[in-house]
Amino acid sequence: MEQNRDTSAAIDEQEDAEALFDMANLFSKHTGLPFVVWISYKGGAQHDVRVKVSPGPNALPSQMVSVAIRPNVHVVKGSMAAGDLALLTKWIELNRDVLLRYWDGDIDTKDAIDEIRPV
Repeated sequence: MEQNRDTSAAIDEQEDAEALFDMANLFSKHTGLPFVVWISYKGGAQHDVRVKVSPGPNALPSQMVSVAIRPNVHVVKGSMAAGDLALLTKWIELNRDVLLRYWDGDIDTKDAIDEIRPV
């Protein structure tokens, strides 16, 4: 039974790593945030729009925090300091339209990056 849990965790980790290839990472110089924000389009996702956050661009999927932006901003996987979540929430509210249009595939990565505003 323990081996099944390990196998399941390894599969989840591999799927998370593969999902990173479909995400654009936004550095602090573009967001004004003290961490990297990863954005993506919906693709085959079974969940609503989310962003991921990591301490740096080379983070492992297990080091990332997943944050839903609808109906309100909230952490769905991992944990963030309250101050960091407040900053991220401010940034998401500032860029909500861009994030939603990117998620829906209405704009491409270049357009999204060009439209992102820092806090």
